[in-house]
Amino acid sequence: MAKQESAQLTLPPEAEWGPHFDVGRATDAYLATVPAADREKSESYYEGGYWIEAWSTLLFVVVAWLLLRVRFAARLRDWATVRRCGPFLQGFVVAAGFLLVLALLLLPWSLYTEYIREHQYGMSNYTIGGYLGEWAINVALTTAFVGLVIAGIYALVRRVRERWVYWATAVTAVFILFVTLVEPVFIAPIFNDYRSLPRSEIRDSILALARDTDVPADDVYWFDASKQTKRISANVSGLAGTTRIALNDNLLNGTSLPEIRAVMGHEMGHYKLHHALWLTLMFSVALGLGYWVVNRVFGRFQRRHGDRWNVRDLADPAGLPLAFAIFIVVTYLLTPVTNSITRTAEAQADAFGLDSSKEPHGFASVAMRLSSYRKLEPGPLEEIIFYDHPSGRARVERSMRWLADHPPR
Repeated sequence: MAKQESAQLTLPPEAEWGPHFDVGRATDAYLATVPAADREKSESYYEGGYWIEAWSTLLFVVVAWLLLRVRFAARLRDWATVRRCGPFLQGFVVAAGFLLVLALLLLPWSLYTEYIREHQYGMSNYTIGGYLGEWAINVALTTAFVGLVIAGIYALVRRVRERWVYWATAVTAVFILFVTLVEPVFIAPIFNDYRSLPRSEIRDSILALARDTDVPADDVYWFDASKQTKRISANVSGLAGTTRIALNDNLLNGTSLPEIRAVMGHEMGHYKLHHALWLTLMFSVALGLGYWVVNRVFGRFQRRHGDRWNVRDLADPAGLPLAFAIFIVVTYLLTPVTNSITRTAEAQADAFGLDSSKEPHGFASVAMRLSSYRKLEPGPLEEIIFYDHPSGRARVERSMRWLADHPPR
């Protein structure tokens, strides 16, 4: 249930404004509010994620290789051909079947990484039935939408041959933009109930912040993410009159008004800085590089093993497991690049949020809450490779520096 009154924000004494305020000392004071045991737990959780990404990539490649060995995609292609399906429908049948079987074979791994491990670290509120139900819905939606995209890419390979890389990159950009802008408004309600936030100090403050930042929204929504997770989150999303401000009940019921304003200012920053378009462009370029590598490398494997796998050429959907394996390895190797792209956008939204909400202590306090599942102080190289958000220390330091530059009256 949505609360009507906000909690109180507690500041470390060393971070309070005064004649002897020091950015470094205030930053250290905030970091010291995280108990050593909690910090050790969050570091273990976050660093374990590095290995999960690597193992996930390896498992994807192994499963794709096994499906090639048994000619799974080729059998689906032949099945569709016998039933006189056209080339596009053949591509969709192969893509949908591959995605479905891939999800089923990797379900034990998904259960461990998304359910068991999340419960071990106290991040999840899922029941096993709730998790499996949402997993099934996600698989169905992914199979349908991504299956159509893959079938479209195969149509491009057949039609434009070597130029398919550029066209596929453009198709991917449209798909990413759809997911970024449309999913929070039209798909997310499948998994959560979205309700208008009753009139309250919190609602009025968020709407005032929206007016100050020219975000075209006249309502605020909250959603019941607590049935799934203990994490806090919010978003400002939509297009063409569907713009919506939403925050989850963990943020709403567990934080103070300055923290809520800081988070919402950050999310409005993403919206006003057009990060959906910018990130779509950047990620499309990165994925386009993956397509280029597939185009260059696929033929070498096909010429050597094509007869054994019953894969004719790059335009043959029977080769999807091979193309997928190459693509997934490239995207994994590009993780430092894509993380840096996202981290840059997040830092820009941080700066916008501080300037708009004028809540440096709220922002610093939220950064400490996020430390339950994010390592506070990574090394420089570690942050570049693995972090898609600024570190906790960097965010607190930015907040305290903003406070020093904008002393309260």
